[in-house]
Amino acid sequence: MLFATFIPSSAKIGKNTKLGYLGLGIVIHKDAVIGENCTIGQNVTIGRNLGDKKVPIIGNDVYIGAGSVVFGEIEIGDNSIIGANSVVTKNIPKDTIAYGNPAKIIRKKRT
Repeated sequence: MLFATFIPSSAKIGKNTKLGYLGLGIVIHKDAVIGENCTIGQNVTIGRNLGDKKVPIIGNDVYIGAGSVVFGEIEIGDNSIIGANSVVTKNIPKDTIAYGNPAKIIRKKRT
């Protein structure tokens, strides 16, 4: 609890995933799946929605901005960006930029 962070060892977190500010304020559900090469900003929560049985699956090369909340039986596709302070409750396709409360798809990324 040094940085008020909860990242259980049972969460599946891919190689080269980075946590902003040493993981300050980040909370990750014990069953969450996070891909490789992701960046998760400070004060992000990734968890289960009340009544759901599953938790988010986050693809590879995803950026989740500071203060965002990602919860429910959803998937965030590879190479996507979630803007700061977003609340993500629905699937986000790959190569997409989304932000807001609730998060909305703004546009496809240029690849």
